[in-house]
Amino acid sequence: MNSKTIANGILRAVAILVGIAILLLFLYKIQSVLVYIAFAVVISLIGRPIVRFFKYKLKFGNTISVVIAMTLLVGILAGLIAMFIPLLIQQGHNLSLLNISELQKNLENLYGQITDYFALRQIDISQTIKDSDIMSRFNLSAIPDFLNSLIGTLGSFSIGLFSVIFISFFFLKDSRLFDASVITIVPDGKEERAKRSMEKIKNLLSRYFIGLVFQILILFIIYTVVLLIFGIPNAIVIAFLCALLNLIPYIGPLIGGFLMIVLTMTSNLGADFSSVILPKTIYVLIGFIIGQLIDNFFSQPFIFSNSVKSHPLEIFLIIIIGGLLFGVTGMIVAVPAYTAIKVILKEFLAENKIVKSLTKNL
Repeated sequence: MNSKTIANGILRAVAILVGIAILLLFLYKIQSVLVYIAFAVVISLIGRPIVRFFKYKLKFGNTISVVIAMTLLVGILAGLIAMFIPLLIQQGHNLSLLNISELQKNLENLYGQITDYFALRQIDISQTIKDSDIMSRFNLSAIPDFLNSLIGTLGSFSIGLFSVIFISFFFLKDSRLFDASVITIVPDGKEERAKRSMEKIKNLLSRYFIGLVFQILILFIIYTVVLLIFGIPNAIVIAFLCALLNLIPYIGPLIGGFLMIVLTMTSNLGADFSSVILPKTIYVLIGFIIGQLIDNFFSQPFIFSNSVKSHPLEIFLIIIIGGLLFGVTGMIVAVPAYTAIKVILKEFLAENKIVKSLTKNL
């Protein structure tokens, strides 16, 4: 091996590293577009059964079927957004700059009732809060700033929403568009395997995301009934928001439970704590726990076992690993990514013992 060969090898390695760095920089710069595409893929997988129903069962044309499916999905999304408007108006009114003093007075009143309630039971919660120094870290004046920044993001949200809808339409209309782009990077002779893998992945993930929709729907119905029974304002909005948080494995239900408790307590500001606020909050919490038990022991096992064909322990470990590697995002995408990897491994490494064991149910 002469010096020229070594030099060429070094230059080639440097060129590859530079190319990878440029590619990573490019992907970083267009990360918002990648997010749009990811959302569009999910929407297209959810809308796929709708398109197939109109196309093959009702014999509609492909374009008409896609238009109907997208209209239904956009209509549902518009209804969900409209559902949040009353809550946003109410919270925006309560948290605006003009009402900060009134809000603070109500919160201080609630705090006083809580401390009095625990004082009767020889529990000095006031001293505990002072020792934790939590009140010094809570600044009500920061709330309007947060609302202003939230309003500032609406413009970006509208652009993203239009982009996602536009991309989703063409993913549904030209269902082979994504497949063709992937096939171009598949080595010669393996195109058929790649096509079979992508078709199976789409079927499994479509069932998985539709299962998640039903999971959210079940929790939404349970939470709505509980909140309506106890007369919580904006019950439908709160129930949907808490059900939607369940998409974040393990962490989402905790956040949803905390949010439901807080909104339940603050919806009764000015009422007596021991006779109204506390009992109502406890009953709502019990209803939330019942919803979680139904979800954990019925909804989730059904979704995972019938859609992605994976054992619950397998799913648990994958979600934990995804969370350790990539945080909350990793926990959310762990199951779809793992399912896709399993299908690809079964198609291309079917004789491997480990692959056989992992994919025996696929």
